[in-house]
Amino acid sequence: MKVLLAATAAVLIASPALAQTAGASPAAAQAATAGTKATGEIKSIDAKAGTVTIHHSPIPALGWPAMTMTFKATPDALKVAKSGQTVSFTLKGPENQVVAIEPK
Repeated sequence: MKVLLAATAAVLIASPALAQTAGASPAAAQAATAGTKATGEIKSIDAKAGTVTIHHSPIPALGWPAMTMTFKATPDALKVAKSGQTVSFTLKGPENQVVAIEPK
């Protein structure tokens, strides 16, 4: 009985994670692990929070239209970022963290 309860609990806990990836397209799943390049304009930087807000052009690999988003960013990416700058940037991982920023 304890094994059955433990197995049921494990399935219930894992269900949201499985649901998030189940509908993902193969291209989106690959982009999340390999990295996705995009372009945009940096609107603001919050070094203390480790975030950067970017108004980006459409990102077809993720199925995203142009919009303004706040992303978590690596410390190295934040060092290069300047508000108002047009940049090329790389998103990586399941949370689409900004791992690289290159001024254009």
